[in-house]
Amino acid sequence: MQNTLKLNKIYKQDSLDFLNKLHKNNIHPDLIFTDPPYNLSGSNLNLKNNKTGGAFYKVNETWDIMKEDEYFDFTYQWIKKSFDIQKDGASIYICCSYHNIGEVTMAIKQVGYSIKNIITWAKTNPMPSITKRTYTHSSEFIVYAVKNKKWIFNYETLKDINPDKAKNGTNRQMRDVWTLPQCQGKERIKDPQTNRAIHPTQKLEELVKRAVLASSNENDLVLDIFMGSGTTAVVAKKNKRNFIGCDLEEKYIKVANERLVGL
Repeated sequence: MQNTLKLNKIYKQDSLDFLNKLHKNNIHPDLIFTDPPYNLSGSNLNLKNNKTGGAFYKVNETWDIMKEDEYFDFTYQWIKKSFDIQKDGASIYICCSYHNIGEVTMAIKQVGYSIKNIITWAKTNPMPSITKRTYTHSSEFIVYAVKNKKWIFNYETLKDINPDKAKNGTNRQMRDVWTLPQCQGKERIKDPQTNRAIHPTQKLEELVKRAVLASSNENDLVLDIFMGSGTTAVVAKKNKRNFIGCDLEEKYIKVANERLVGL
């Protein structure tokens, strides 16, 4: 079949349909890094005067609302299709929180991936507990898994970029707890009309960079089927990897493509 998909492009398409199209076009990513819906929407929360990391608006998007059984089926389906299109030795990184880590890990195990780490993202600027009846939610997770054996893991590269040095200044192994802020400041893409973040869950480039450098080599292909504001594509391009991905929202694809200009 003639290949109708081009690398280094973001497509407006449903994630499951796009995975089917990748399979038909014989495109097999070396690495998947993706930030799927957490299924948290359905209520509003507006804290524009928040002093911890800036204004906070709870994610409340139509693409993030599903019934529990629908959400598990959706999670299983896209992880299964991801497994089917990846080559042996490929890696996958899936962002999640305590809300959906159960669905993600169950699906990963059921389809045949092998979990190697559950990375804890310890946020330096978490949203405070509004109800004051729970501990402050200051972490999210990234499930790192591989397909079969002989996966890529650039151990020395991770030591080189690890900001956590030994007492004598030498490089240390990268641990599975990453202390990083939520995306903010100049890196956060904002709507000039409202000054609010254009995408509610934009990920920090440094977060994605660690996975990309660890589990792919130059000219490899990185896939993101929930591309959002394009961080995965930006990091891939900056680090001499190819990328491909999709999103359902035209406004996010526009922002992602604008970020890619000139890289």
